[in-house]
Amino acid sequence: MATYNKGWFFNQPLLLLFDLKCANNVNYSKSCVKHKSLNNLIFELLKYIHEKRKIMKTNEELQKDVQDAIKWEPLLNAAEIGVIVKDGVVTLTGMVDRYAKKIDAEEAAKNVVGVKAVVEKIKVHLENDWKKNDNQIADEILNIVNWYWESTKDRITVKVEDGWVTLGGELAWNYQKEAVNKAVNNIVGVTGVTNNITLKSETIVMTGKQEIENALERNWSLNDKHIQVQVLGNTVTLIGTVYSLFQKKEAERIAWNGPGVLSVVNELLIEYV
Repeated sequence: MATYNKGWFFNQPLLLLFDLKCANNVNYSKSCVKHKSLNNLIFELLKYIHEKRKIMKTNEELQKDVQDAIKWEPLLNAAEIGVIVKDGVVTLTGMVDRYAKKIDAEEAAKNVVGVKAVVEKIKVHLENDWKKNDNQIADEILNIVNWYWESTKDRITVKVEDGWVTLGGELAWNYQKEAVNKAVNNIVGVTGVTNNITLKSETIVMTGKQEIENALERNWSLNDKHIQVQVLGNTVTLIGTVYSLFQKKEAERIAWNGPGVLSVVNELLIEYV
């Protein structure tokens, strides 16, 4: 941990003014005592600013962190993906041979501390060995869905056009919708996914505001004191601040887990400190 002394802050005008004024005061008057209290307050404030400046990353530092995060993913070849950073906004470019790589690169970037938003411009170009016709892709999706999620059988529709998958139908839980989406992402031959699955709750009792707040409080990665929850009908709205995209996404995931929740409006702002 870094140590501090007032000498470090002598280049700060307010502190220097105090030092010059009171150092020459032999009797150390009441006025100087007051100034000393103010000095301590300013000292703590400047220490906080100094720490914040140390933590905040430059565009170059954040770019390297995102590049390293992408390189760390075993499925990805970092040379395939370009990373551009400006004020916490990361733009990913390049070309990959599988849709799953595109998703993994986006998730890797989102989980880097300091990233506020990700603009994803990666394109999928399939080699001949990876290509499948649309009927093959549709059959594979339906087989996976029917095998792993019996409860979703005959409730999901699949349309495939030039490798691009459009999912439709109706499910009871958002986690089912996300699970189906994730399964499709990993199918070889898929070039993109549009998830139009809607939710229809089978639960009569809607989750209350307090229950969602309790769930947020139990999560180790969140500071729930900075998150406000509003519940109106089947819609949950999250308001406040978090420190990363990961926390924003995690708070939304927790809200979605509430029985009866059909919509989550995530208005959380990322305040990187």
